[in-house]
Amino acid sequence: MRQPNREVPLMKDKIIIKSTELFLNLGFKSVTMDDIANEMGISKKTIYQHFQNKTKLVEATAMYVFEKISTGIDCICNLNQNPIEEIYEIKRFVMLNLKDEKSSPQYQLQKYYPKIYASLKGKQFEKMINCVTRNLERGVSLQLYRDTIDVDFIARMYFNGMLSLKDQTIFPRDTYIMKDLMNNYIEYHVRGICSTKGLETLTELNSNLE
Repeated sequence: MRQPNREVPLMKDKIIIKSTELFLNLGFKSVTMDDIANEMGISKKTIYQHFQNKTKLVEATAMYVFEKISTGIDCICNLNQNPIEEIYEIKRFVMLNLKDEKSSPQYQLQKYYPKIYASLKGKQFEKMINCVTRNLERGVSLQLYRDTIDVDFIARMYFNGMLSLKDQTIFPRDTYIMKDLMNNYIEYHVRGICSTKGLETLTELNSNLE
């Protein structure tokens, strides 16, 4: 029996992975199809056999990163850790996979590929709302978060706040480091919803991280 040809999808996957690496490190705008071909040691024609144009490739890489991060977040949430620890663990995972956002990929998507950005934002919203809502509800049930918080309101504010960190008109990348912004925002968020018990847990967690 003839074996199925795995060369085509395998090459497509390789192109997506290498393109993702280059886009995250150098930016969607500055990386050309020639750059990708040269990095991979293949012809530009080979890339066009799998992707009609750069926009299609950008879309594929954006969805690849989203799915990869979503899967990782699901794995973390399935561990049912302390909700406060869970937030910090997710933050570490996301920062690791976005390579500290040196090129501010989400900002560049919004500026140069608005349709892809809008689609990605919708997927991110659905994913984050579900994740944060679950975290908040668990935190309240464990008495780590105040039982008076409005879960839906805070989940939506958290998502909006995360997006604002990536807005360079608010936080210019030559002035602010994404790692510091994320750390400050997470602590701001957690301190705003914690009960006395939760604050004790947060203090202990921070002392262990020092």
